[in-house]
Amino acid sequence: MTTVNLTNHFLIAMPAMQDLNFSGTLTYICRHNEQGALGLVINRPTDITLVQLFNQIEVPLEHPDSVEGFVHLGGPVQTDRGFVLHSPVGEWRSSLKINDQLALTTSKDILEDIAKGAGAEQVFITLGYAGWEAGQLEEEIKLNSWLTVEANLEIIFKVPVQQRFNAAVQLLGFDLSMLSGEAGHA
Repeated sequence: MTTVNLTNHFLIAMPAMQDLNFSGTLTYICRHNEQGALGLVINRPTDITLVQLFNQIEVPLEHPDSVEGFVHLGGPVQTDRGFVLHSPVGEWRSSLKINDQLALTTSKDILEDIAKGAGAEQVFITLGYAGWEAGQLEEEIKLNSWLTVEANLEIIFKVPVQQRFNAAVQLLGFDLSMLSGEAGHA
């Protein structure tokens, strides 16, 4: 069996996606290997602002106006835990290096650095993550639940949240509404 590594790819939920956790989502895959996959949904903002988050975790912001936006719901797993997708990679206590440009950090030290204006240049903060057991994501792709495309950092960090899904679809070069929700087999 050939294994595909979808690290640093987007998962685009197909129109027929039934799971409400993922219907209409764009997910960034941070790690994919023989043990499974870990990703962050990047188009589901919560109503918690980043300023509120810093206040809640008692990390004083030196420049509150420099922290804009909302915390996102990264997926249905560990929704009480924060995950920071960031660039550049840097050196924080609990980081997973995704590639030369991106890392995923779960330790509070990155938030403390961001609060001082010394953290990563680009950050995307979620509560929770999306996880798949070994072979589960591959099976979901076979069942026509997801489209995949190599990730684009501009979409993660620069494109407004409500436009991210369509921006990722455009990377594929077609209109998602033209697709059937049914899997075809030749």
